[in-house]
Amino acid sequence: MNRIENVEALKACQAAESAKINVREGKAPVEANLARHHVLVCAGTGCTSSGSAEVRDALHAKLVEMGLDKEIDVVQTGCFGFCNLGPIMVVYPEGTFYTKVKVEDVAEIAESHLKGGQVVERLLYTIPGTETKAQDMSHIPFFQKQKRIALRNCGKIDPEKIEEAIAHNAYQGLAKALTEMEPKDVIQVMLDSGLRGRGGAGFPTGKKWLFAAGYDSDEKYVVCNADEGDPGAFMDRSVLEGDPHSVIEAMTIGGYAINAHQGYVYIRAEYPIAVHRLQTAIDQAREAGLLGDNILGTGFAFDIDIRLGAGAFVCGEETALLTSVEGRRGEPRPRPPFPAEKGLWDKPTFVNNVETLANIPAIMLNGAEWFASTGTEDSRGTKVFAMAGKVNNIGLVEVPMGTTLRELIYEIGGGIPGGKAFKAVQTGGPSGGCLPASMLDTKIDFGSLIKAGSMMGSGGLIVMDESTCMVNIAKFFLEFTQDESCGKCPPCRIGTKRMLEILTKITEGEGTMEDIDNLETLAKTISSSALCALGQTAPNPVLATLKFFRDEYEAHILEKRCPAGECKSLLQYKIDPAKCKGCTLCAKNCPVGAISGTVKEPHSIDTAKCIKCGTCRDKCKFGAISRG
Repeated sequence: MNRIENVEALKACQAAESAKINVREGKAPVEANLARHHVLVCAGTGCTSSGSAEVRDALHAKLVEMGLDKEIDVVQTGCFGFCNLGPIMVVYPEGTFYTKVKVEDVAEIAESHLKGGQVVERLLYTIPGTETKAQDMSHIPFFQKQKRIALRNCGKIDPEKIEEAIAHNAYQGLAKALTEMEPKDVIQVMLDSGLRGRGGAGFPTGKKWLFAAGYDSDEKYVVCNADEGDPGAFMDRSVLEGDPHSVIEAMTIGGYAINAHQGYVYIRAEYPIAVHRLQTAIDQAREAGLLGDNILGTGFAFDIDIRLGAGAFVCGEETALLTSVEGRRGEPRPRPPFPAEKGLWDKPTFVNNVETLANIPAIMLNGAEWFASTGTEDSRGTKVFAMAGKVNNIGLVEVPMGTTLRELIYEIGGGIPGGKAFKAVQTGGPSGGCLPASMLDTKIDFGSLIKAGSMMGSGGLIVMDESTCMVNIAKFFLEFTQDESCGKCPPCRIGTKRMLEILTKITEGEGTMEDIDNLETLAKTISSSALCALGQTAPNPVLATLKFFRDEYEAHILEKRCPAGECKSLLQYKIDPAKCKGCTLCAKNCPVGAISGTVKEPHSIDTAKCIKCGTCRDKCKFGAISRG
């Protein structure tokens, strides 16, 4: 696109591009030179892995064949959030929401809907508990309680076209900052907004910028943390895939606020789509004059480069991240000095994660009061969560701070599949804690989650049902943190290893009550002595499960029993003689010959021989074999 030399040119570009967007969203009648339909196809990682690219290409080819390719635009977008229903397709201007679209559905959509005006009912979302088909997103419970700020453009624009981002107010907040405000005024807006870091610690963003601005230096830096190493987390990836310009704009605003002229995005190489779209967006912003020298004719210069990470969890810690950006081994260092004083190459630096940055352009454009009006007293705005595990609606959600866990899991998440009972929810990833059913009414905000025994974290949220063993969950997270430890400090390097050994003992039926005391002692020692926050919080899943699910630990130790039936070493298979018909099918399929009995007589299992593979239970047609 042409270079945008000043604010007036930016506004003119927005006005021109908005015409197409207004038609797309049904806000304006179709003009002669614009398409009458816009078909948005999700091109986020989840839908892409389910074949959305093939669906998009097939639809475009079909429209060419039908001679409708000039009347109908096919647009790739970022993530809509409803990930377990992908590939997702939305037809505008009516907003028809199609789910699980396959290549073989394309012809029917093109012929019936795009040509004939008849919606393909079978591809619409069915509202649970009813036979009602949702015609658009506004009628789907998953979306109704959400409020999108960080995700405002995800699923709405083509992330590889800067024109569409500009039509949705991209770079307007930057223009306001550069032409109407002094750097100190920008920082004051951030302070007044109450925005706190969404990467885990929840430190006030305005204070971080204020500290960095307060140090004199010939060079300063702005760094975006897009490492996102928590298991099951994909919030930052989705923002970069769906709206990369929001991060670029925010970093530039931050650069102006602290007098920095260079920014870096540290992103893991395992995010190829996000990396591609971010680089495309950076190139487009440079071409348009929104990065580089003399931005919008104001004389301010700022540029951004990408640095790829190798996926080390520890590089999510800001000092380790900065070390990695410098080209050295990613290891944390003691603080103080904090990065705001001595960060990248010992120069003043602020580090914000993707979600934090994505909020900033909207705050600058709409004002601090607008943002602060959402959320709670100590936690303003919204929070993005990647909801996964034993929940019906797996996906990406953004809700106002103060929303309860119950609302998130049951009203947005759709509850627990298979009619099973809810057991626990893990917030904060490997650094968080597991909260039981009795705490489902806990509000989602920084203070409430810490008080409850967990933490916000970056936004990973894993739901567990009655079939989940909480001792095994604690072991899973310890395996992760122990494996990902950088090894620099002994409490983390050695302490997590000892904790993992104890948890392994317990899950194998060899634990003692003394092991519980040792776990608690080790956990407290590591928490108080590890070098960085990742090490200090590594014991949290163990402490939380011990607090809320101690009875499961005791069952493993005292009764040599896993209540959830998940720990293989503690499983026992039994045959109910009242149900057994003596068909011999279980005995024939047992790989170790552990089952004996005669035809038409109840069989039995030799527990000494049984390897607990579960084949007998799977093969039994009469439900006679139980596991416990």
